[in-house]
Parts: sequence; C-alpha cells; structure tokens
Amino acid sequence: MSGATAFRRRYGASPLHLVLVLASFALAAYAGVRLLRGDTVGVALWFVGAALLHDLVLLPLYSLTDRAAQFLFEGRADPGQGAPRPSVNYVRVPAFVSGLLLLVWWPLVLRRVDHYTAATALPADVFLGRWLLITAALFAASAATLLIRWWRASGPRRRAARQQRRAVRRQRRARDAANDAA
Repeated sequence: MSGATAFRRRYGASPLHLVLVLASFALAAYAGVRLLRGDTVGVALWFVGAALLHDLVLLPLYSLTDRAAQFLFEGRADPGQGAPRPSVNYVRVPAFVSGLLLLVWWPLVLRRVDHYTAATALPADVFLGRWLLITAALFAASAATLLIRWWRASGPRRRAARQQRRAVRRQRRARDAANDAA
C-alpha cells in the first residue's frame, strides 16, 4: 500500500483538502485574535447572544416556515414516477439568499446607519429598494426555472398525447376511406 493510499484511507480526503482546512483554521484563528484584542467581553456577549437568538427564536421560526412551505408545495407523484419532486426548493433557495443578504446588510437596508453617507459620500436610502428588487428577481428567476422544468418534464406526455391524436386521426381517415370505397 502506497503512502498516498494510506493517507487517503486514514484521512478520507486528498492532501490538498488537508492543507486548505489547516489554512482556513489559521485564518480563523488570526481573525479571532484580532477581534478579541479590542472588547473581549463585548464580543463574547455578542456571540452568546447571537447563538441564543438563533437557537431559541430564529431556528424554530424558519423551521416552522419551512414545514408550512413543504405542506403547501407537497409534490404528488404518479404511482410509477418515483419520489415526488422537491418543488419547495424553488422557494427555499431565493428565501435563503434574500435572508442572507438582509442579514449581512440589515443596518443599511433598515436605515440604521446614520454616518454611512458622511463616511462614504454615497446615499444610504437606496438599500431597501435594491434589496427588494434583488429579492423579487431571485423569486422570479426561481419561478421561471420551475416553470421551464415542469414544461420540459411534461414533454414526453405531450408527445405521447400528440402521437395518440395522430393515430386516432389516421384510423378515422382509414375508416372513412374504407366506407367511401364500399
């Protein structure tokens, strides 16, 4: 057994993966040291508060919302078709991206930063409209993708129905031709 095979069997991934993981840990440690150098107690309280807010408020809220979306978009598969299609993902993805954008930019979206215009000389009142436009575009793109996939999935059924209509027309013409000949 070669050294690379033994390494892969023990570690489970390539050496490049290990190097990247170690580099990300080093970067996180550097950022943590820089962050905690200022107000250690304030940063620790912020992390604990954020964890509690997420675990006690946000997680139940978005879990309940996801369950409601799953119930509303429940896929109904035909008996021979297999598992139902996960249509709820076409709501989950744009909602997640929109929520993430709001989480990152919420002070500007909700106009909670008074000194933004003074510091950057850029208007601070455009972020809410832009966030709403981005959210609308995300949901529109997701709806368009869903409609295209539904249309493509119905293609074989449409072709089969068209062939069946053509076969019925051919049978009628053949019957009418036989009746005219008799």
